[in-house]
Amino acid sequence: MERNGILERLFKLSERNTTPKQEILAGLTTFMTVSYMVIVNPIIMSDAGIPREAALAATIYAIVFSTLLMALWANFPIVTGPGMGLNAFFTYSVVLGQGLSWQTALGAVFISGVLFFVLTVTGIRGKIIDAIPNVLKSSIAVGIGLFVAFIGLKNAGLVVANESTFVGLGNVMDKGPLLAIFGLILAAVLMAKNVKGALIISIFATTILAMIVGVQAVPHSVKDVFSATPPSVGETFFQMDLKGAVAYGIFSVVFSFTIVELFDTLATLIGLSKKANLVDKNGKIPGLNRALAADSIGTMASAIFGSTALNTYIENATGIAEGGRTGLKALTVAILFIFTLFFAPLIQFIPSVATAPALIIIGSLMLSDIRNVNFDDFTEVVPAFLTIVMMPLTYSIAEGLAFGFISYTAIKLFTGRHREIHWMMYVITIAFFINFYMSSH
Repeated sequence: MERNGILERLFKLSERNTTPKQEILAGLTTFMTVSYMVIVNPIIMSDAGIPREAALAATIYAIVFSTLLMALWANFPIVTGPGMGLNAFFTYSVVLGQGLSWQTALGAVFISGVLFFVLTVTGIRGKIIDAIPNVLKSSIAVGIGLFVAFIGLKNAGLVVANESTFVGLGNVMDKGPLLAIFGLILAAVLMAKNVKGALIISIFATTILAMIVGVQAVPHSVKDVFSATPPSVGETFFQMDLKGAVAYGIFSVVFSFTIVELFDTLATLIGLSKKANLVDKNGKIPGLNRALAADSIGTMASAIFGSTALNTYIENATGIAEGGRTGLKALTVAILFIFTLFFAPLIQFIPSVATAPALIIIGSLMLSDIRNVNFDDFTEVVPAFLTIVMMPLTYSIAEGLAFGFISYTAIKLFTGRHREIHWMMYVITIAFFINFYMSSH
């Protein structure tokens, strides 16, 4: 196709100094590194009671819909989809932790998407980002990383309940933990060697080994792994309970979804855009607001399909490193994800010990932001520590946020450094106090 053809008009290939071949290869690379989400996310969401096949279909439809928005509307080389950390928060904090139905939790996800969209189009998003100190922004990412890793260790059987100490070490000589350790080491080695698709390779290798040692059943026919009929989202489509979400008064839940979306999406989009040389001469990223709006619309769609709030996948960096600069890269990934629908039966043969290593690896990768904490300033160390440690210990991202925000405001205020506190921090702190009070009555 000529450079002045439809691809050139849609994606401005020559303007961004790229070619269709370069974009498609970048898309293939990104797909390989992010495809593990099709396996991991449905398993986590099914723990909340969502039928696994419907959770799988919802995951894929959410990724395809939001990524197509990024490709065709925002022209960004970005793949978005249900996010790690947010899916754990949905299942283990909101549904299992607070006892809400998954339908009510989906209602909270939808509301957070609407709120994120309003904050983006009105420009309030920028004011909120500016109001929250950098130490808390960094701590949130680290805390979510520990939370995700903790869930991975639990699913692996490496961390178990203990009546005396709350948690303890599992029997590492059992087949399950040994398989998880194998998968963890394999994934780490492959990633250290920059092997494309390291996590998905680890998942499948551990699954095959689990079948060999008798931990997992073996598929007996092609129908066990491939279906000509894609799975349906009929059991989850438009099942979100908005009235229930509002009636429950889940401020902390909606706030947590929204804040994580704001920080994670904005920070990742900016970082990836710079890596892709999409920053103009004034230091601004053309189309960034459209990309953020696409992400918020995608979150609303994800809730409608039956999945959690969206993240911008950091794995996009692999495709950008391969030369991806436009929405054609994202379009390529979206098309590839559509084909994964036909392999829906395969997911029932993948045990949690095979996906646990991916959670642990992802959690470890999120620890890098700890370098941004000023350990010489005690007024920042304590809020950072509480934000990070309370997420895994309370099994809730929301509680970690609450302790971080409240402690930051209180310590700065009582040490005479109130000028460092943005007025919006007082509002957020008071809101968390009110939420604590309402939750205890």
